[in-house]
Amino acid sequence: GTYIFPPKPSMRLITDIFEFCSNNVPKWNTISISGYHIREAGSTAAQEVAFTLADGIAYVEAAQKKGLDPNVFGQRLSFFFNAHNDFLEEVAKFRAARRMWGKIMKERFGVTDRKAQMLRFHTQTGGSTLTAQQPENNIVRVTMQALAAVLGGTQSLHTNSMDEALALPSEKSVGIALKTQQIIAYESGVADTIDPLAGSYVIESLTNKIQERAEEYISQIDNMGGMLIAIEKGYVQKHIQDSAYSYQKAVESGDAIVVGVNKFQIKEDHADMNLLKVDESVGERQVQKLKELRE
Repeated sequence: GTYIFPPKPSMRLITDIFEFCSNNVPKWNTISISGYHIREAGSTAAQEVAFTLADGIAYVEAAQKKGLDPNVFGQRLSFFFNAHNDFLEEVAKFRAARRMWGKIMKERFGVTDRKAQMLRFHTQTGGSTLTAQQPENNIVRVTMQALAAVLGGTQSLHTNSMDEALALPSEKSVGIALKTQQIIAYESGVADTIDPLAGSYVIESLTNKIQERAEEYISQIDNMGGMLIAIEKGYVQKHIQDSAYSYQKAVESGDAIVVGVNKFQIKEDHADMNLLKVDESVGERQVQKLKELRE
């Protein structure tokens, strides 16, 4: 639901960009196929994988219809995923997505180039998991999420700041988020090994389970005629909304614990947090500039 234009014109626009970039900017990553907003809206891990890869399938199919070679433009596709709090599930989610995309490109589209079969992806920690209550706890949440992304094979990473549920991040909180990445990268040792949790029974089991569920969603989307039709019919939106509603009910009933929100609350005061305050004159200047431009 974040597109500016309706799905079909949007698809035409992106495939034109594929074509132009293949011919004129061959090293440019033409698109970031995003599942981040899908997860932020309330989807499950399996739905995030399924709907994101179904989007990718739709893009590849549209590009093929324009006569483009997936062995070529497939090398420039990239993905964008979320990282939430269920640590082992998130590691498995990224592993499942990588395995599924390689299979899709090889078996569904006949791609033979190894680079075009790869799922290259960026991860951002989950904004919707951050709490205004006890905001320092968000440092721990972001650390776990970032670590899960690295263990799952992410190529790049964004760590959210602890105070984002209260205001735009302060310089100090942004610094902590940055240092979180640096500690994981340079002190933890987890980035020194490819797929370090491979072989773990629980990780392999979860990976298989997420892949199986995601493939069921993709099969249903295929039977409807593809992702464009699934979006237009509200299929994707309904599943996301249902999952979001179920989770919210679980939080309200106490079945899902959110530390500081529905359990382990404390009296707190955010006055000493030095939250970022944007000078109102900034907005006033922008309004004046816009008036001058229109005139």
